[in-house]
Amino acid sequence: MSNSALSPYGLDVKSNDYDRYLTCLFAPEECRNALFALYAFNQEIAKTAEVVSEPLTGMIRLQWWRESIQGIYDRTPRKHLVVEALSEAIHQFSLEQQLFEKIIDSREFDLDEEVPATLNALEDYVESTSSSLLTAAVEITASNQTDNTHEAVKHMGLSWGILGLIRAIPFHAEKKRIYIPQELSNQHNLDLKELFELQSSTALCDITKILAERLRGHLVKARSVRRDIPKNAMSPLLVGILADQYLKRLEENNYDPFNPSLRKVTSSASWRLMWANFRSRY
Repeated sequence: MSNSALSPYGLDVKSNDYDRYLTCLFAPEECRNALFALYAFNQEIAKTAEVVSEPLTGMIRLQWWRESIQGIYDRTPRKHLVVEALSEAIHQFSLEQQLFEKIIDSREFDLDEEVPATLNALEDYVESTSSSLLTAAVEITASNQTDNTHEAVKHMGLSWGILGLIRAIPFHAEKKRIYIPQELSNQHNLDLKELFELQSSTALCDITKILAERLRGHLVKARSVRRDIPKNAMSPLLVGILADQYLKRLEENNYDPFNPSLRKVTSSASWRLMWANFRSRY
């Protein structure tokens, strides 16, 4: 798809969420703009903590989006590029309001200085954000979902969300923010001063390896029901193919989240996705 054929919010997704943008190219053509609108909405919510100077301002921003979502379902969408595009997607594909509310509510955590206490607590956050987003994406591409579809989406969302937090460790450290569960920091004596100075360490790599093993487990669970997933539900799940590539790079670099290879998609990503899509794999 050429840049000239993309909407402004589609271009924004291509620039800021290139992995998901690539998966959209394998969705049915009539679904792509809706997916771009969904992912553009996600970017607006996810960057809240970055663009505000204090938590209260962030809460106000999230409340604006809550009211915007309500306005969409009331058929009175606000005059905003992403809101209007999302409104069209929501009504075209009958997307559930609860999913959007859950994503917005979960992003309040980003405004706190609180650290997830346990790995399970981290996964609760990831499921509410990443898995909920993936659920909405699959609702766009597939109306014929099964229980196994929901299972695949849940675990793929968890794997992709955990991977995203691993890749974002340097960014969050620069902001003096940490999503590493406190129990893992304590067990491995993670030096936060060292981390916030953007230095890797053996402890950090050991923790990242644990997180990587956890997301591998979710990938296995997501793929265990692959034969029962409708073909038209596959494209959003293709992030699993990209997750494999990032995991390989992590392993090759001793699970160092500061390694620059984690910052970009490899040149082989497109054809790997094409081959996986052809074989109905993710």
